[in-house]
Parts: sequence; C-alpha cells; structure tokens
Amino acid sequence: MNVFSFIIGVVMVGLAIFAIEAQKLLTSVIMLSAMGLLSVILFVIMKAPDVAITEASVGAGLTTAIFLLSLRKLKRADVE
Repeated sequence: MNVFSFIIGVVMVGLAIFAIEAQKLLTSVIMLSAMGLLSVILFVIMKAPDVAITEASVGAGLTTAIFLLSLRKLKRADVE
C-alpha cells in the first residue's frame, strides 16, 4: 500500500503543478477537483473514512461547484 500511496501523492503533486500552470481557468478547476478526489482515496487508504466523506462532499464537490458557478458568472460579466 505504501507504493500505491506514493504514486497517488506524486500524481497529486503533478495535478497541482498542472493546475497552477494551466492557461484556462476551467482546466485549473478540473485539475483541483481531481486532486481532491485523489486525496479522498488517500484518506480511505489511511483508514479515515469520516475525513474522506467530508473531503469528497466539501473539498471535491462543493468547492468545485462554487468555482464553476463563479466561472460562469465571470464569462457573463465579460460579455456585458
């Protein structure tokens, strides 16, 4: 399991760097959401299901929804 955790950690770092360097905001939001979902997997591996459920609902779900709604509002403001 340590190797699997290490691989997930490396992928998370890669996603974070990609989210920072992405040219489009939507790509950054998607990468941050994927990073949150991978952290849920790590929490399950570490036997912390309560933290995993909270991260899945708030970190990956609600935060992503707020970011996407904000992006939609920004695009409407750019048109006007």
